[in-house]
Amino acid sequence: MMKKLQKLGSALMLPVATLPICGILMGLGYAFAPAVMGAAGATSGFAYSLGLFLVKAGAALIDNMAILFAIGTAVGLAKENNGTAGLAGLVSWLMITTLLNPGTVGVIAPGMVASETNAVAFAKIANPFTGILSGIIGAVCYNKFKDTKLPDVLAFFSGKRSVSIITAVVSIAVSAVLLFVWPVVFGALVAI
Repeated sequence: MMKKLQKLGSALMLPVATLPICGILMGLGYAFAPAVMGAAGATSGFAYSLGLFLVKAGAALIDNMAILFAIGTAVGLAKENNGTAGLAGLVSWLMITTLLNPGTVGVIAPGMVASETNAVAFAKIANPFTGILSGIIGAVCYNKFKDTKLPDVLAFFSGKRSVSIITAVVSIAVSAVLLFVWPVVFGALVAI
């Protein structure tokens, strides 16, 4: 168990390694243009434009940390650190976040978003925790199904090409479970 947790921790370092450049870019941006953050300062000119540019560059990564975790965790946990696992992690993240967004949940199970607590939980489904879960799903599917042999008619989808397809199916099943479990998990994460 400890070896698996250690491997997960090592895999998480891959997306976490992007954080220093985010901090540097955003810090420099706020130094050039404090008004971007609501502080007093100029809201036009070269320094403001440069600062805004740098802040947005850093925010591009910070705002998408969930996707970085989905891909980085999958690649880090995959045998041979294969990029196919990263694609599978992204497929899983897209499936889970699309199937569990408030609009979809409101149509499939309107009662699940009736309470304000559940509505907030589903509105926040695209988060790094879901990214990590998606990365784990992608890596497990890759490690288990990368050598799959299909009948000749479907041979094009054999091997690594089958991983994303299987990951999508697994992610649908995980989303069905998370439909009922996610509000509780989200509440526990917020409480921690």
